[in-house]
Amino acid sequence: METRPSTNPPAVAKEYNGVDRNAFLFGFNPQAELWNGRLAMIGFLAYLLWDFAG
Repeated sequence: METRPSTNPPAVAKEYNGVDRNAFLFGFNPQAELWNGRLAMIGFLAYLLWDFAG
């Protein structure tokens, strides 16, 4: 059986680019979009509960 030296595959992308993901960035950015979606779902759920309760 032939043995080959192990070679590490090249990295496709870095896991961490050195930028704080929770730092305040003004405008439309991925973090703001996540919070917008979460708050929209909370508001929609609150509306449904309000509507079905009364």
